[in-house]
Amino acid sequence: MNRNNGGANQTIVEINETGTIRLEPIPAPGKGIAPGQLTPGRRPEWLRVRAADSPKYRELKGLFRGKSLHTVCEEAMCPNIGECWGRGTATFLLMGDTCTRSCGFCKIKTGRPGLLDPEEPRKVGESVHAMNLHHAVLTSVNRDEQGDGGAWVFAESIHWIRRLQPGCTVEVLIPDFKGDWAALQVVMEAKPEILNHNTETVPRLYRTVRPQAQYPRSLELLQRAKEMDPLALTKSGVMVGLGEGWDELLQVMDDLVSHQVDILTIGQYLQPSRFHLPIRAYYTPEQFDRLKEEGLNRGFRWVESGPLVRSSYHADGQAHLSQRGDVQI
Repeated sequence: MNRNNGGANQTIVEINETGTIRLEPIPAPGKGIAPGQLTPGRRPEWLRVRAADSPKYRELKGLFRGKSLHTVCEEAMCPNIGECWGRGTATFLLMGDTCTRSCGFCKIKTGRPGLLDPEEPRKVGESVHAMNLHHAVLTSVNRDEQGDGGAWVFAESIHWIRRLQPGCTVEVLIPDFKGDWAALQVVMEAKPEILNHNTETVPRLYRTVRPQAQYPRSLELLQRAKEMDPLALTKSGVMVGLGEGWDELLQVMDDLVSHQVDILTIGQYLQPSRFHLPIRAYYTPEQFDRLKEEGLNRGFRWVESGPLVRSSYHADGQAHLSQRGDVQI
């Protein structure tokens, strides 16, 4: 196998016994897009999804509204909301709908958040029970104004789920807590089956994609989480189409494996509004398949890779890798 690799923006091909395989993504129209403009042109066929609407979707939407809870499914405009809610699964967004950070890709609004609701963990547990979930995903906005970043809300939500819905596995998708490892310890002591923290992109693009985050700090968080609880599965995700190079993606995979990450998700970045970063390229389904192969070859226990994959997509299946067994509250 021979590979002809260029830099971040050069053509990358692989030559094997079947011929030449093009690994570079399809450039999006309008490379010189100014801030405040939408990426022009139609999205590829494989990125089109049906509008979310089903009896189960409407039922769950009413349930969340009734308890004044938020979901990242709605706030982040997840393209899989119809599929996931249709089968009775959802991702809870803790600590409100306003984030203290301003990532260039994220639809969740930035501003000064309101007070934390001390009853939110109980409401989450009650909702998980009402939905009869076998797996729950908990994520949050960044709450950098809180001393522990809101770690206690994650921990208490896990405790209420264990109490009200025994046997339900839990994944938490957490912020970096600004490197407060005592806050991370609070979450890990609650024993989630999966600890997820997304690296989101390659280090070179952090300044524009995640301006208040640090790539080394995210890697350290994942490593420390595994050390704090070796039975927890660790997980991270990246978006593609922001201008990264193929070799840069492979390097992120290598970094995550070296920090003992078990699960990797890879999905296409989709610009949520004209105020967010433009799409630089579209990856084909075949390229996502190749990225999955690269990840599995590096030792990840599970790789979810596809155009519409998001952090919690098929998370219930990933939880089956857990060796924790029954968790006592």
